[in-house]
Amino acid sequence: MQKIGKIVVVAAAALSLAACGQAAKTGTAAAPPGSAVSSSSAAQAPQSKGRECTADDIKTTGKFGEQPEITIPDDCDPPKKLITKDLSEGTGDPAKAGQKLQMNYLLVTWSDKQKLDSSFDRGKTFDLNLGAGDVIPGWDQGLAGIKQGGRRLLIIPPDLAYGDGGGRMKPNETLVFVTDAVSVAAA
Repeated sequence: MQKIGKIVVVAAAALSLAACGQAAKTGTAAAPPGSAVSSSSAAQAPQSKGRECTADDIKTTGKFGEQPEITIPDDCDPPKKLITKDLSEGTGDPAKAGQKLQMNYLLVTWSDKQKLDSSFDRGKTFDLNLGAGDVIPGWDQGLAGIKQGGRRLLIIPPDLAYGDGGGRMKPNETLVFVTDAVSVAAA
């Protein structure tokens, strides 16, 4: 009986070592019972919801000059093209390349639906020269035509934002902004 016990212990040890060797080859590690481990889960793309969101799917609150709120739905995919929607029109001539803009904005990231940045929180506008490449292409393109006093929703795909990421931005992040044109100055 003692001999059978030693054989079982040796067999169990051999199986454990074999499993460790397999884990080393595949890059996976043993996980505690009841936990789910997938070596490819981080590399998997999110599951498609079957349709791209539109500007009307994104819910916003607040009037020009007030801190907005942005709600991104769970039932649609981020759009692949730049989407703009005037939430309030403003007055005066539409902004064009070469003009100086003073903007307030709120930024929410699509992947986690969390606020990433807000000039409203800082109490200071963000100044730019439209079309000069001072900002991401989604802003240069998406703010063209905005009027002073106007509020605009911008949904910016990764290729017009930060692409592979940078700073606090995740790779291939879709950005959702509510922007206020505090000032649109002549070129």
